[in-house]
Amino acid sequence: MALHKLLVDDFYDASFSLLAIHCRLEDYQLAYLLNKHLHLNLSRKPNDLDYNYFAAAFSIYEWENERLDIVWHLVSNICKTEEAALQSSGSLFQNETTVTRTFNLLPELKTVDFLLKISNEYKNLNEKLILNQIQAIPQVITAYSVNIDQIKSKEHLIFD
Repeated sequence: MALHKLLVDDFYDASFSLLAIHCRLEDYQLAYLLNKHLHLNLSRKPNDLDYNYFAAAFSIYEWENERLDIVWHLVSNICKTEEAALQSSGSLFQNETTVTRTFNLLPELKTVDFLLKISNEYKNLNEKLILNQIQAIPQVITAYSVNIDQIKSKEHLIFD
């Protein structure tokens, strides 16, 4: 008897574009600039994305263009948290030291500051035009398209 094996990844068809944005702005400043230059209406969702058992929270902005059936998500890729450092009790005085830990939403893209996910079922989106408009923002260092097939942690891009 022949054994048939079905892989779930075989049926996965990415119906979204993913853009990486490098800039040193705060998330709300970048959302404002994207709204202004791309004529969007991104607004912050009430709850942040929580991963690693609430160790890291990533801010997320969303806008659903119902007329064109496109959903835009702007999400921070970097989360920095401060924790109390463990130290030996051999000293006379109590010195409270903290350690900053960095978490990434997509570990494959450690240097990327923000991700712009554009969900579009019909794929009638001019990605090159959008990238040119983002790169025209003076505060943005660079922006480029990400190959979704090279990302191992695609489940982190499910926001609903």
